[in-house]
Amino acid sequence: MRLDDPWYEVPATAWGGTDGTGAVVPDGRSRPGEQRGHSAAEIYLEVQSSPAFREVRRRYRRFVVPAAVAFLLWYLAYVIAATTAHDLMARPVVGAVNVAMVAGLGQFLTTFLLTWAYARHARLHRDRAALDLRWETQEMTRGAGR
Repeated sequence: MRLDDPWYEVPATAWGGTDGTGAVVPDGRSRPGEQRGHSAAEIYLEVQSSPAFREVRRRYRRFVVPAAVAFLLWYLAYVIAATTAHDLMARPVVGAVNVAMVAGLGQFLTTFLLTWAYARHARLHRDRAALDLRWETQEMTRGAGR
């Protein structure tokens, strides 16, 4: 997103106006005790460079990158085996169920397990920090230009 976007600092028509610094306030008046002079873009850039934000992103990447790589390797191994190792994939496991069917169902199972693991990791390792960061950002942007 470009920061010099002309629509970025335009207040919604339902809002009362600005407080002189470009910060939009509902009734056109400044609220007592609020910090003025920072646009929402400046606040978000400040938050983005904060250690708390970097920590949330680091935790996210630490889970997502290895999980995505592992899943893609598993998927590619299945596709390659299905197209090149016909004898292996046709080997019966139980009755009419063969290795290819078990591996195919394993793809679905790993998708559900990965989704569960992602949700659990987010809940345990990122959600609280992200919520705290969001709360701080909302406090900082209250009254700032939108």
